[in-house]
Amino acid sequence: MVPISSNEAEKDGILAAAKLMAVSARTAPKTRGLDSIKTLILHEREELEKLAAAMEEISREDPERLAFFKRNAEHVRQSAAVLLIGVTGEPKRMADPLNCGACGMDCAAMVKAKKRDQGMMRGPMCHMQSLDLGIALGSAVKTASELNIDNRIMYSIGATGRRIKFMDADLVIGIPLAAAGKNPYFPMR
Repeated sequence: MVPISSNEAEKDGILAAAKLMAVSARTAPKTRGLDSIKTLILHEREELEKLAAAMEEISREDPERLAFFKRNAEHVRQSAAVLLIGVTGEPKRMADPLNCGACGMDCAAMVKAKKRDQGMMRGPMCHMQSLDLGIALGSAVKTASELNIDNRIMYSIGATGRRIKFMDADLVIGIPLAAAGKNPYFPMR
């Protein structure tokens, strides 16, 4: 018998949980029955450090407004893995468009609109896609919770992952993952 240390068991468990979270994001309900969710798991120390360093760099662009990027960079460093979940922003079913107007235009106008990349997001974006992202995120963190994996949904992680091209999507959100005696993503004040 080869013993498995608690550190090794926890790291392996978190990676397995991240994979199940990605499955939960994939199988979450989607508006109009069309899926454009993307997932990516970062778990190597080099990947996590690259992400954290980029988050610190972003925080220096506007230290007062973006201070949370620096704080969350430390959360990435405390994580065994990070799950990125993203979505593309095109309208769904252009043969039979919904034309809900939530984006400020109809679907045909959105398709013709020039996408602008602001670094954190790319738009315009169909709100049905952002709804799908929210549902996928909820499904993924529900899975983490059921598996007792510490987690928190973080815009800063996803925005940075998108900016440094870890994922090509219009909107990306990140979920750091850990197994600790106390959830590191909700510090005591």
